[in-house]
Amino acid sequence: MITSVFSKSKPINIIIVAVFIVLIFAISNFSSLFYDLDETLKAIIKLLTVLFSLFLLDFIISKNNLTKKNGYAIMTFGLLFGMFPEALKYSDLLFANVFVLFALRRLISLHSNLHVKKKLFDSGFWIAIATFFYFWAILFFALVIVALIYHSKNDVKNTIIPFVGFVTAVLLLIAYNIIVHDTYIRPTNFERYASLDFTAYNSVEQIIKFTILFTSFVWTLIYFFRILPDKNKKLRPSFFLVAWSAVVAILVAIIAPIKNGSEFIFLFIPFAIIMANYIEVISDSWFREVFISLLLITPILSLLL
Repeated sequence: MITSVFSKSKPINIIIVAVFIVLIFAISNFSSLFYDLDETLKAIIKLLTVLFSLFLLDFIISKNNLTKKNGYAIMTFGLLFGMFPEALKYSDLLFANVFVLFALRRLISLHSNLHVKKKLFDSGFWIAIATFFYFWAILFFALVIVALIYHSKNDVKNTIIPFVGFVTAVLLLIAYNIIVHDTYIRPTNFERYASLDFTAYNSVEQIIKFTILFTSFVWTLIYFFRILPDKNKKLRPSFFLVAWSAVVAILVAIIAPIKNGSEFIFLFIPFAIIMANYIEVISDSWFREVFISLLLITPILSLLL
């Protein structure tokens, strides 16, 4: 039933997911929505950021043929917010995730071989901006290196360009700090806190969620790597970038200073694409329904326990 609704790419699909995200957001941010005008405005900005990410994800997928014409990716994206509503509470993570998505969009589109230098510059620039909001987003610069290996390994100029984009963003930050704060770099610009303390996961609620998440992720990722050789040769590097972005997202979550589920937000988009590629080739409809129902039922179970 659930997967049949999203089996075709229709405008109603994205509306359904958007409404679902709004409901989850209202529940998880209820106290701040009506606290005062300032908090309400901040909450609205966070919600608009999430919805923008949803529409941008749909655009990237359709523009680069990352899935067939279906709504499985946006469905998974919405369900992941249901599993980890804490990700809707932190504006710095939401902004960083959007800028990482900007960079990933430019890197994925390198397969067209158009405006390569501009895309490499933009990717370095956007990852730097993401780093200003959440320092460990800097690890996604590894995707630039991967993209260079696939697309520009013999062009020295292209190798330098992403670093120029990154430095450009840093120089703009320094100029802003000098004008506004009369200093070069503020301590809050690069807060490099990390933690390997996983005691926050020692609860029945968290164990259930992470077990289902990682079981699904590992299962679909293994399958994703298996089908990569069958993908269009021109698009294959783009699929590799999606897979590697998922791996980097896991690394970011491992060292994140706050461990309450919000640290997995960078995994949502690559996992949604990987999951969609898996669901669309499952022949047994009942298995598809079970697979997706797990993502839908998990947040309900965690609330009951």
